[in-house]
Amino acid sequence: MRRLKTGYKGQYWLIAIGFGLLMNCTVRPKLPVEKYQQAVFPPFSTSKKGDTTVVKVNNILLCPVRVSFADDDLHYASDSLTVPAKTDTVLHFLLPHKPLNLNVSFGDIAKTIHPNVMSLPFPKGKSYQVTQGYNGSFSHNEINSRFAIDFNLQVNDTICSADDGYVVGVVKDYKYGGNTREWRPFGNFITLYHPHSGLFTQYSHLIHQGAFVTVGDTVRRGQPIGKSGVTGFTDGPHLHFNVLKPLAGGQLESVPAEFENGLKGGNLAKGDIVNHD
Repeated sequence: MRRLKTGYKGQYWLIAIGFGLLMNCTVRPKLPVEKYQQAVFPPFSTSKKGDTTVVKVNNILLCPVRVSFADDDLHYASDSLTVPAKTDTVLHFLLPHKPLNLNVSFGDIAKTIHPNVMSLPFPKGKSYQVTQGYNGSFSHNEINSRFAIDFNLQVNDTICSADDGYVVGVVKDYKYGGNTREWRPFGNFITLYHPHSGLFTQYSHLIHQGAFVTVGDTVRRGQPIGKSGVTGFTDGPHLHFNVLKPLAGGQLESVPAEFENGLKGGNLAKGDIVNHD
């Protein structure tokens, strides 16, 4: 059996390895302090009219939103009310006039969903490997992610819109990522709304300042919208692609995706190569 030489050269390499490990520990990025919103959710104002609190909500987004209200003690919470896209809504509540907090979520649960065939979320002529499919154990195991698909796009690779729609959310200012769940709130991503289907799509882990679009933009199927990166909860660079529908209770629920040329998301498994012909 060969023994490690412990002369001058051996000591040099041991010191170099130790220094490298120390540097790796010291340069590890810390969790960001600031949290960024993906959109300016509807501003609202309140006023008093007799025994009624009047609330005016201004939905500036190009998608319907569901709103509910509560005071600081979580009293007088309203049921979820849907405000259509680009609409001002006036609500009346029979309750004491006091400060209210607004809770907002995307989508209209009363709208019928019309699933449609989508384009792959990267340019034509490109091929990528699936690194995690439906119900993946690393991160695709919750109601809002169970039908997501991860493609191994590398840093600065182009991400494309899967369908026609509107940009309703963008986060672009994070710089780093990590492979522990505490990094989940700190990834860059784009949210699109597709009014003809009622669905939303999300494109996650974008590079810092890697979004080509802003909230309010109209996008077309296949249009480049951003660059892939390695921000948020991830163990390496990739594109996390997710199709979602509104769910009662305020969440968005992950749903299966079907792509052009008969390609179904449920048939994609880790290691598969996907060609965008």
